[in-house]
Amino acid sequence: MRAGRAVATVVLAAMLAGCAAAPEPPRSPGPAAASEPSASPEGAFDEAAFAALWDAAAEGGLDYQLGGPCEPDAGVTVVVRDREAPSAGALLDVCSVNAFQTQPGELAMWEAEHPELLLRGADGEPVIDPGWPDERILDTSTPERRASILDVVGPWIDGCGDAGYEAVELDNLDTATRVDGLEVDDNVALATAFVDRAHAAGLAVAQKNSLEVGAAGLAAGFDLVVTEECAAFDECGAYGELYERHLAVEYASALPEGGFAAVCARDDQPALTVLRDLDLTVPGDPAHLVERC
Repeated sequence: MRAGRAVATVVLAAMLAGCAAAPEPPRSPGPAAASEPSASPEGAFDEAAFAALWDAAAEGGLDYQLGGPCEPDAGVTVVVRDREAPSAGALLDVCSVNAFQTQPGELAMWEAEHPELLLRGADGEPVIDPGWPDERILDTSTPERRASILDVVGPWIDGCGDAGYEAVELDNLDTATRVDGLEVDDNVALATAFVDRAHAAGLAVAQKNSLEVGAAGLAAGFDLVVTEECAAFDECGAYGELYERHLAVEYASALPEGGFAAVCARDDQPALTVLRDLDLTVPGDPAHLVERC
């Protein structure tokens, strides 16, 4: 997780009132690309159909709207929004789900209904994400806990499909790299269950950031990757070695030398790259910024 998503989701409810919603592993799209796709049950994910959809969407532009849903600009073919927002009706709509830790404002629900699923420290208190003090990390350490987390998050994923999204991004896969008490393999095991759930709902699934997880993420079955600040951290090429399908978000507060023009000129920068203001504000806000390669 990088800065924009955590800041933006806090203000989603407020933004809704201000902007109307629109009605070497080999480089590959993911593990499914290694062989011809098999026939999919009705309603299940179809790799071949998604490949064609991606090719068409890649001819347009990306918008990253976690701060509030707004009418996409002309030429935008891919829109990423929070799971509680309506889909944009773009060629490819991506639904963002905080799948490995709590959303801001949701801790009370987890404490009341699923206290055993919160990772706890030696003091018995839920472990705070070191970068995001309003988010607590989920405990993926046992098969039973992973199954229970799936029981909570799975319906959110299903809801993305019901709302007209074509894909879902799963945020915070890398919690095990930021705190003690978790293992990357356990997070990947839960990610695999999430991917299976999303594929059953007909959705493609994106890995979100988490380069530290490396090729292990591919084993979960992700179909694409969504990154924040891959140019700023000089990570775009490394992601490109893992995934052919890549949506990239850069923030104006953390551009490398040469600015956004230099970012777009990089050989390893994905075509679907958007520059946003850090708070992901909506049009009309003085801080609003959006540019595309």
